[in-house]
Amino acid sequence: MTLKTSLLCLGIFTIVWFSCSSSDVDKLSDEEIDSEIPKDDSHEDTIIKIISLGDSYTIGESVCDTCKFPEQLKDSIIKKIGKNNVTLKVIAQTGWTTTFLKDAIEKENLIEDYDLVTLLIGVNNQFQRKPFSLFEEEFPQLVNTAIKLTKLNKEKLIVVSIPDYAFTPFGNGNTNISEDLDKYNTYIENYCKQYSITYVYITDITREGFQKPELVANDGLHPSTIAYSHFVSRMLPKALEKIGYNTN
Repeated sequence: MTLKTSLLCLGIFTIVWFSCSSSDVDKLSDEEIDSEIPKDDSHEDTIIKIISLGDSYTIGESVCDTCKFPEQLKDSIIKKIGKNNVTLKVIAQTGWTTTFLKDAIEKENLIEDYDLVTLLIGVNNQFQRKPFSLFEEEFPQLVNTAIKLTKLNKEKLIVVSIPDYAFTPFGNGNTNISEDLDKYNTYIENYCKQYSITYVYITDITREGFQKPELVANDGLHPSTIAYSHFVSRMLPKALEKIGYNTN
């Protein structure tokens, strides 16, 4: 076979092969072509849902909307995990006792799919001189409700101790307040230990209110933004564990 004949045959073969290949591609549907391309779902982040239950200490009385500890906790989690996929719901009002909080949660008809729940309640039971037996009855009920909100996973719950307002201008160093709140916090701590529930103690931070006035809000009663940031520093490591973030 001459060189000219060989080149001619090669050209014909190439044209035939290319034509067949192009025809085969044309026969594939868009769905079939898409199915051959590996999909990257890494951008589809699961939403992390937080709910905080409580009273004035949770709603952030006398501080800005983004200064209360639940908002600071949410922002700290976002900064730590590097993803803006965290939502927060707060059920709290100034003056709420355990009874008011219970009623408010029941009225919300919440979907029980939260990844993290915080619970801080009890100061108004003490302030309003409610029987301590009422707290002993309703605090466990609130804990059980909080656990239900996490699809019955108590590992997703953080219970926070009650701040001590005796160390504010309003409390004026009244030792009776501190003694009462010690009784409440001891009960809370023992209950959490008994049922293996995470308990974060922040009361000592608020007891520096006289030495560090910056820990008290402008109303002379509630914690300041700075105080709440200290609360969050203690809560954050526990919160990250509970949402499954590897802190190592």
